Amino acid sequence: MAQREFIRGLHNLRPEHKGCVATIGSFDGVHLGHQAILRQLKDVARAQGLPAVAIVFEPQPTEFFQGDKAPARLMRMREKLEALWAAGIDKVLCLNFNQSLRSLSAEQFIERVLVQGLAIKHLVVGDDFRFGCDRKGDFHLLQTKGKEFGFEVSDTHTLEMDGSRISSTRIRHLLEAGNFTEAEKLLGKPYGVYGRVVYGKQLGRQLGVPTANVELRRYRSPLHGVFAVTAVFTDGSQVHGVANIGVRPTVNGLKKPLLEVHLFNFARDIYGQVIDVVFHHKLRDEKKFASLDELKAQLQTDISQAKAFFNI
Repeated sequence: MAQREFIRGLHNLRPEHKGCVATIGSFDGVHLGHQAILRQLKDVARAQGLPAVAIVFEPQPTEFFQGDKAPARLMRMREKLEALWAAGIDKVLCLNFNQSLRSLSAEQFIERVLVQGLAIKHLVVGDDFRFGCDRKGDFHLLQTKGKEFGFEVSDTHTLEMDGSRISSTRIRHLLEAGNFTEAEKLLGKPYGVYGRVVYGKQLGRQLGVPTANVELRRYRSPLHGVFAVTAVFTDGSQVHGVANIGVRPTVNGLKKPLLEVHLFNFARDIYGQVIDVVFHHKLRDEKKFASLDELKAQLQTDISQAKAFFNI
């Protein structure tokens, strides 16, 4: 089996990276639709004895074009990488989506990235895939160029569930509506946010509700409010709790959202550790309180409701 490898940028491609089976996409969420593409990619790669390569972009194209107005991400790059590894992908090529890349025509992208960069033998893409500054890149153009440069192209059909296409947008809307059961069906696993526990302002401790602050490293989250959650540690242990994702309007108001998690009956020092916060149920929206005492009382109500949800 090929060795797992993360390649950041075209300039880091080496002669040993040539000859592979590849796919291209944002893969935000690595949901069941994405997983079907990745399975097909892996099957072709194994049959040909070649590495399976996923080509992704950072930032995601929508973020490049829309900035702060871009849809919230379902996962950050590190989570995406872990999910791609888990799906059996051998190498991930992450292209910096900048002015230079976005100005490539579809034909230039094929020649520079797929042919000169990776010398692909086979490309697996979604049936609705479009690319290039001219938006002329589609399945038909890839097939034509494949004949010219000696690579095959196969398409993947859209995966549907309950009569609608499985997509990152659909999952985002379900999460925003607090529908974690349906989101889990499309993702193939419960929705969680993965991050490192960092030092905060210790305000939770002063309010009698110590919290672990989890670094989001993203401007926006698909979730906002207060939730019943489970923290999953790298050793597999799990602890229930209550979490707030938001900008703390009562205290100081933040530009970037912060994930704060209060874990029940838990006193370990976990600063610096990476945890996966899995979301189960929305308790309420974030709101501004007139005083810290009001906030403190509400936090106790949140804790009681979350414990009732978990039957503890």
